[in-house]
Amino acid sequence: MVAPANPSYRLLIALILAVVLMVLDQRTPWAKPVRYWLGYLTAPVHYLAHLPVDTGEWLSEQTQSRSDLISDNNHLKRQVLILEQKVQRLAVLEAENVRLRELLNSSADLGANVLVAEIIGVDPDPNRQEMIINKGAGDAVAEGQAVLDAQGLIGQVISAGPLSARVLLITDASHAMSVQVNRNGVRAVLAGTGQSGLLRLLYVPDTTDIKVGDLLVSTGLGQRYPRGYPVARVTDISHRAGTPFAQITALPTAHIDRASHVLLVQPVDDDNAVLKPATGEEQP
Repeated sequence: MVAPANPSYRLLIALILAVVLMVLDQRTPWAKPVRYWLGYLTAPVHYLAHLPVDTGEWLSEQTQSRSDLISDNNHLKRQVLILEQKVQRLAVLEAENVRLRELLNSSADLGANVLVAEIIGVDPDPNRQEMIINKGAGDAVAEGQAVLDAQGLIGQVISAGPLSARVLLITDASHAMSVQVNRNGVRAVLAGTGQSGLLRLLYVPDTTDIKVGDLLVSTGLGQRYPRGYPVARVTDISHRAGTPFAQITALPTAHIDRASHVLLVQPVDDDNAVLKPATGEEQP
């Protein structure tokens, strides 16, 4: 029975063979095909050896990429909010510029000195239709001055402080003024009802020629409001049996509940005399 070789000799023989193979590989080309085909066997080993490193780098990149995406997304959301706010502000400024241009264009047709004022408050009392503007006696504002917007009459100044003034709206229940139908010149008294969008013609005979849609303009009687300026448009006419007067309602042409700026007018009469202020009711 042959005894096993000494392990030391086997190691020595393996080392000698390794040295011989390395020398041959370096000095001769015969080992290249062998090394080429052995690459198929060693490739999985290299792949498995680098797999933990590659996996760690991939996970790191994925984590960093997700973090960057979240950060960029949050940044973009903030930018969108800022841009939306700027767009809204620009829209508000554009609408305000349109209203101011309309006011300035309408003031050219009044034939009187005008002053642009901003509405800074409204009366919280539901029984009063009043507003406060940012012009007062220091700006030559006086009681009785007519207040308008680009679409029509709004009211009149009833008190003027040094820096602000209080305006009584034409929709207030205590307010009345003389108007005429623009279509045929029929005159009547237009009174407020205490409701923002409702006016009423008083004591109009049932046979009077007034139609729904008729434009009511100021007459200038009472020497307070400028003559021929839009006030309201007839919205409803009802006739009740046994009553001599028709029930007629109208809608103000002015944007009373939406106006932000108004015009204050100090008209003059035919003799160039300043018109005297009134107390809130005007006779036709």
